[in-house]
Amino acid sequence: MILAFDVGNTNIVLGGIDEDNVYFLSRLSTHLDKTDDEYAVLIKSILDLHGVSPEQVEGCIISSVVPPLVNTLKNVVQQLTGRGALVVGPGVKSGLRIAVGDPSELGADLVVAAVAALAKYKGPMVVLDLGTATTFSVLGGNGDFLGVIIYPGVMVSFDALTARTAQLPRISFDEPRRVIGTNSVDSMQSGLIYGNAAMIDGIIDRIEGELGETVNVIATGGLAGSIVPHCRHNVITDDNLLLEGLRIIYYKNRRK
Repeated sequence: MILAFDVGNTNIVLGGIDEDNVYFLSRLSTHLDKTDDEYAVLIKSILDLHGVSPEQVEGCIISSVVPPLVNTLKNVVQQLTGRGALVVGPGVKSGLRIAVGDPSELGADLVVAAVAALAKYKGPMVVLDLGTATTFSVLGGNGDFLGVIIYPGVMVSFDALTARTAQLPRISFDEPRRVIGTNSVDSMQSGLIYGNAAMIDGIIDRIEGELGETVNVIATGGLAGSIVPHCRHNVITDDNLLLEGLRIIYYKNRRK
């Protein structure tokens, strides 16, 4: 088994995987102020919860958009398992052809998701990640990574709305009863759910117009399940996309 970490600005997704299986999947809050030992306690507890012993771990791979946490997690994995970690970045083989101006600017999470999507689905496609930011990665029919659209994430917009308004409450992401809300909660739920779904539909329309062809759309990320069902385009939700991309990259780079 290998440990796969997808480190985002809000959450760290930790999975136990091998070439064929996902054994467990857990989420931790991303905190820059936690020490190595604090993360070690949390990760050891997760391994214990799932009945995983350090001896079962043969390696580790980390994808991170939070650079200060990379060394922290490398140290934690070394401390808990005695294993080193592969970090997705320059010099790591992904097999992805990146047709953007400066490939080094491309986030590791976007690379990992694209690698998995190309292994599972047919291009041209859009890989939609609804995390702290909402990103649309555009992949051509030949597998080239063509570019990205970045939009403020659902929770970023929600936090800004509630922080800057005196009378709008924090709400749950329940399905709106109607598009036209008749109270504050219903109105906010409609805006957040239907507003983001409409934005996604609109961006997909514009991508298809620019490419001159229809695309497959694959969605992942913590809020995909709340937003995607309300899109008018056919969008496939794939919760394990990043873990599967990490698995592909790990075994592509493993020394025999």
